[in-house]
Amino acid sequence: MSARQTLPSSFRDPSGFLYHENGTLYRQVNPAYRENYDLLLDSGLYQDLVGSELLIPHEEAGEDNPLPAGAYKVLKPEPVPFISYPYEWSFSQFRDAALTTLRIQKRALEFGLSLKDCSAYNIQFRRGKPVLIDTLSFERYREGEPWVAYRQYCQHFLAPLALMSYTDVRLSQLLRIYVDGVPLDLASRLLPFSTRLRFSLLSHIHLHARTERHYAGKRVDTLQHRVSRTAFLALLDNLESATRGLKWQPTGTAWADYYADTNYSADALQHKAELVRELLESLKASPGVAWDLGANTGLFSRIASDQGWQTISFDNDPACVERNYLECIEKGETRILPLLVDLTNPSANVGWAHEERMSLLERGPADVALALALIHHLAISNNLPLGKIAHFCSRLCNTLIIEFVPKADSQVQRLLASRDDIFTDYTQTAFEAEFGRYFSIERAAPIRDTERTLYLMQRKSPS
Repeated sequence: MSARQTLPSSFRDPSGFLYHENGTLYRQVNPAYRENYDLLLDSGLYQDLVGSELLIPHEEAGEDNPLPAGAYKVLKPEPVPFISYPYEWSFSQFRDAALTTLRIQKRALEFGLSLKDCSAYNIQFRRGKPVLIDTLSFERYREGEPWVAYRQYCQHFLAPLALMSYTDVRLSQLLRIYVDGVPLDLASRLLPFSTRLRFSLLSHIHLHARTERHYAGKRVDTLQHRVSRTAFLALLDNLESATRGLKWQPTGTAWADYYADTNYSADALQHKAELVRELLESLKASPGVAWDLGANTGLFSRIASDQGWQTISFDNDPACVERNYLECIEKGETRILPLLVDLTNPSANVGWAHEERMSLLERGPADVALALALIHHLAISNNLPLGKIAHFCSRLCNTLIIEFVPKADSQVQRLLASRDDIFTDYTQTAFEAEFGRYFSIERAAPIRDTERTLYLMQRKSPS
């Protein structure tokens, strides 16, 4: 019998925690949360949110799974195919997650409950939509009490979105440093003066930050700050309006128009797409999880998803990820998750004891990875040896579909135009040798009208 392994991401909540046992995910509900859990179910809120796809569904463990000591209930939540983090989301993903959180809060009030926290990490993307995964986030609403999650909403959602909208979209990466949300005083300093002329941002960020400084270290009597239900709803409406009003246009980045500015002929691009589709279809295993590394706007991610693969579409360009996500929304695509990830500096373990948030590697390996038009950027733009790239890929996936782009290719020549060619080992022979240390090369297919080659590789078993 395997030991129970508690997830490091859920140790802070006295209401309960997540754990794995025999490969299955469970959530323990502690006795301290009994009243609120029963109210969540008895009120009808749980059924309403699950029916609206706003809350992850769960089953209560049956008699064949005895309750651990000290547990009130044990739940078996529906697993999320891939855990992502706010600093990996595009602008619109972030805003949709924020608006979903407010929608859930409004719905909870109708049933006599309220969110006791507004952590962005409680939101995940499932079937293309944001969904709350923390069943224990609700508590009984008591009229007159201030919203305990207000500050957290501002730090986790409003402040990052405002910084992305008004200052620089890349400031979402502040959440890799500030895992409990962007400090409001920092956001206030980084935002331009014009945001003080917008009442919602003035009140929820700038004045909120000033109030925090004023009351720092002081005891606050909440009885003197009563908030009626009407005022609470007005606060939520104002936050929703402020959040919805934040915009960002995905223009002006290096790779957002890549497919319109490439050396591929239409025939070559079509042939490459046919080869990718053929190689995916040749895999014996039924479609599982595919990672598209350097996906741009998701052209080839869609080939995988159309075959039934749950496809995680990674790129390091915020505009590409944004456009990819907006296309998913427009087309109603449910098997693609676009994410912002820089493979030269991928998401690392962060949080308490370097364990609360998982690294990219910990969330793998993928069943199959696509690495198309990527190798030359890693090797030449970022000075990464082919051996290092091959080893990293072997840790990311079991099957690899990878494109080799030789030096003669015009895209590589563009990379070399402003620098000396010091890459004497960047050859197709060296590529095959280095990747052959970790993968068996099953097939090599030239791409028509190019000097590029597409490879299908299977990871070797560790010796």
